[in-house]
Amino acid sequence: MIRPRRSPRAVLRSRWDSTGLREITRGLGTLDGEIFETIAQSHSPGLDAVMPRLTRTADHSKLWFAIAGAMALSGHATAQRAAVRGVATVGVTSLVTNQIAKRIRNRPRPEATSVPLQRRSHRTPTSNSLPSGHSASAAAFAMGVGVEHAPTGLVLGGLAGLVGLSRIATGAHYPGDVLAGFGIGATIAVIGSRLIPPITPHNIAIAPPSRVPTPSCPRGAGVVVVGNPASGSGNGRQVLDKVRSLLPDAEIVEVGPDEDMSDLMRRAASRADVLAVSGGDGTIACAAPLALEAGVPLAVLPGGTHNHFARDLGIRSVADAVGAITDGHLTRIDIVRLNDETVVLNTASIGAYPHFVRTRTRLQRKRSRPFATALALTATMRRTRPVRIRVDGEVMETSLFLLGNSLYLPSGFAPSRRLRLDDGLLDVRILEVGHRFALARLVGSMLTGRLERSPLYHELQVPEFSFSAVDGPLVVAHDGEVGESYDEATFRVEYRALPVYTPVTRR
Repeated sequence: MIRPRRSPRAVLRSRWDSTGLREITRGLGTLDGEIFETIAQSHSPGLDAVMPRLTRTADHSKLWFAIAGAMALSGHATAQRAAVRGVATVGVTSLVTNQIAKRIRNRPRPEATSVPLQRRSHRTPTSNSLPSGHSASAAAFAMGVGVEHAPTGLVLGGLAGLVGLSRIATGAHYPGDVLAGFGIGATIAVIGSRLIPPITPHNIAIAPPSRVPTPSCPRGAGVVVVGNPASGSGNGRQVLDKVRSLLPDAEIVEVGPDEDMSDLMRRAASRADVLAVSGGDGTIACAAPLALEAGVPLAVLPGGTHNHFARDLGIRSVADAVGAITDGHLTRIDIVRLNDETVVLNTASIGAYPHFVRTRTRLQRKRSRPFATALALTATMRRTRPVRIRVDGEVMETSLFLLGNSLYLPSGFAPSRRLRLDDGLLDVRILEVGHRFALARLVGSMLTGRLERSPLYHELQVPEFSFSAVDGPLVVAHDGEVGESYDEATFRVEYRALPVYTPVTRR
């Protein structure tokens, strides 16, 4: 077989491709070694004193776990979210670095003899030099935290840079190893921010909170507390006992097993200066219209299982709620009226959203949140029958529909909390399914963090929203309870209608 002759230009290009790449690689390796020698052989009391201690502190990510622990104990929700994200990013990065990246190319560690004796590591690492695991974890934690809180991430970024420098100064890695580690950690942090978006405020101008002048109530005179001792898996009893000790002048009404809580709350509101309720979101949603009807402010005690509404108010403990009452810190928040009657405090939904939430919560015990969300979405859309609604004259077929009182975060179809409850807006999120390959497209968009860009996903922020059922009345669930069936449903915000006690500083 006669092979075709290659042109001289093709021969030269082929030789350059093979030899040129080797020359570039060799040159970079030489530069890497020269930079290492310059740093490692430099005589500096500061490097000798600080670098060995810093690199030992970062062994097995002990430094980052300690910082994460301090952030978790701070009590600030943003710091706690940042700590969780930072630790999770470090875990994924360590797995990728040690089990994948270090196996790609074998590179020996630098010669320790070039490093001053007092600066050398006590234990010489035996793993591959490329990339630096310490540097990868440092960048992962700093950027993971920075996704949730940029100022803290910036400070930690400087500390991460020093950890990377310590790996060079102690003779553990070449500069190229450190840079490669930084790149891996940063990349995984960015991917994580796409899969699980951070909770950041909406870019919408909102008026300052409305403060209602109210006298302080140090002992709870005029406060009537209604609570079920059996609520919150038995937590209700502890809540009521703590209120008795903190507000000795308050009246405590315990709901018995055969008593009607709604009737007890109505009677309590008629004689109270402040109606305080201990229970979950359904109980509080029942109390809100009664407080409005009686013209008294509402105080929320976290006595339920999840306490979503109390948490969004900034109330994480009984002490937070009692402190707001004794300080007289009263503000006004929005409520939502369904067909000008039913009050919605948190969310309303049709279709299979409640089933989706329950499935995702169960799966999250064993799987990551993005994977659990995708699995729950798949299961929900396969097992439930879509419903058809008409919105602004257009028919939509959907299995998942959620409407929230005020704006929820983050964007996408897994909202978790609100930073404000007085913005005058409804947060409407709809997933359409009446399209070809809709399920595959939605799952793919969710796994890649691009759900908000999918043409099948709609997210609206409006003061009023209406829909009509196409195929007969639809059940509207709200605030954790199954509601009535409606042919026509109109949701309207009553702007800052409900006076409620909130902590002076929300967390």
